[in-house]
Amino acid sequence: MKPTNLPDQYRRYVIDASEPLTGTVELASEREPVVYVPGAYSDMVAVRKSQAPARIEATPARDLTPQPLFDPVAQRLLAAGLGGGALFWGGGQFLAGASQFVSALSGAGALLFFLALAGARAVLGGRGSTYEQHTHIHQKWLGRTNIHH
Repeated sequence: MKPTNLPDQYRRYVIDASEPLTGTVELASEREPVVYVPGAYSDMVAVRKSQAPARIEATPARDLTPQPLFDPVAQRLLAAGLGGGALFWGGGQFLAGASQFVSALSGAGALLFFLALAGARAVLGGRGSTYEQHTHIHQKWLGRTNIHH
C-alpha cells in the first residue's frame, strides 16, 4: 500500500496486522460482570456492575383514607371558646338578676325600716316640744324689704 495523506476508510472488524497490539491483556474470567441499563436513546447500554446506578426504591403505599373536612383539634378549640362565652354570658345574666333581687330587697328593707321607725314613734309617743316659726317677707319698690317673724 502506498502511503497517502487521506484517512483510511472505516472498515468494521478489520484489524490492521501491520501494527502490533499494545496494552494490558484482560482475560474474560477476570472481567467484572456487566449489567444493561436504559440509555439516552431508549436502547439498552452495557455498564459495569460497580458503575451501575443504584436501584430506585419503590415508593411506600400511601394512606388514602379520607381526611375530615375540619381539623378535630380546631373543632374542640372552637367549641371550648363558644361554650366558655355562653357560660360567662349566663353567669352575667345570673348576676344581673341577683343584683336586681338584692336591690329590690334593699328597697323593701328601707321601706320596712322607715315604717318601723314611724310605728315606733307613734307607739312610744313621739310628741315632743314643737317650735313653729313663721317668717313674712314683704318686698317693696326701690329695693326695700320688710321682714316680720
